[in-house]
Amino acid sequence: MYSFWEVIWLFFWGFAFVAYLTVLFSIVSDIFRDRTLNGGLKAVWIIFLVFLPFITALVYMIARGTGMAERTQQRVERNHASAEEYIRSVAASGGGASPSEEIVKAKSLLESGTITEAEFAQLKSRALAHSA
Repeated sequence: MYSFWEVIWLFFWGFAFVAYLTVLFSIVSDIFRDRTLNGGLKAVWIIFLVFLPFITALVYMIARGTGMAERTQQRVERNHASAEEYIRSVAASGGGASPSEEIVKAKSLLESGTITEAEFAQLKSRALAHSA
């Protein structure tokens, strides 16, 4: 049976190991994403990460940490812009419904009493405006 402090020590080293793996994977992914490094330098970094992992990770974070953060920020901004563009394209197309389909839906809402005649006219004009 383990004592309380042995369990705490085990959790500490488990946390440290997971944190180290996270840093290691971040470094490896940054090495392969960096377009300024040629293949030889990428290989050198990987070889050093395999044989001297802690020292190499520390040196990489000190020497290339700023560039790593900038590349990550650029990637986040590209992904965000891409997602916004996709949302705009879907919203502009009305979710894929044609103007006639939108008018039919609005007419069924009018007939069921869900919307008023004024709301139907507004939806109809909006659908026709999107088609133009």
